[in-house]
Amino acid sequence: MRSLIPHARAFSARINDRTDERESYGRLAQGQSPEALFITCSDSRVQPAVFTGARPGQLFELRTAGNAVPPYSATGGQPSGEAATIEYAVRVLEVPEIVVCGHSHCGAVGARVREEDLAAVPAVHSWLTTQLPPPGELAPDDADRERPDVSAAVQRHVRAQLARLRDYPCVAEREASGQLALRGWFYTIDTGLVLELDARCDAFLPL
Repeated sequence: MRSLIPHARAFSARINDRTDERESYGRLAQGQSPEALFITCSDSRVQPAVFTGARPGQLFELRTAGNAVPPYSATGGQPSGEAATIEYAVRVLEVPEIVVCGHSHCGAVGARVREEDLAAVPAVHSWLTTQLPPPGELAPDDADRERPDVSAAVQRHVRAQLARLRDYPCVAEREASGQLALRGWFYTIDTGLVLELDARCDAFLPL
């Protein structure tokens, strides 16, 4: 954190030195109305505000290992922070869009498709085996498993997470009424390229 602390110390002064910034942050204090719920990986290399240019207040973010969306539980079950975030974004904030964004070189998806030994990190092992699709669904052939960027597997994973989102009643209801749109994105770490799932041809194409 040493390289980041000086910025944090000076941040307030920079805001208050500029009238437009002070007014902008003042409006944020009154409430939020984000343009999208943005679901992506916890990976530190994936920074939505950097590649979308989003300002504070524009994205309501949910970050999980491997941008996984836990299955909806009709019985309630154990409280889930992920489910609560989705429900709050859709029911209370009424976001008009949800983006599920996977990324190249994803450690979570790579570990899953290669069936790596995660005995030393049991919580990670449990999360990946319960929240990500089986290896055979993510990477149906050896070529997929051997690719270091696991692009095809991640893109299949994004499709699976979009399907899971549609199992949430709040999502299904608002999408059916035309009040909510779902998007699948794929971010390429080494080039910055962003692809979007085109439902017409079931392929990820440049934005």
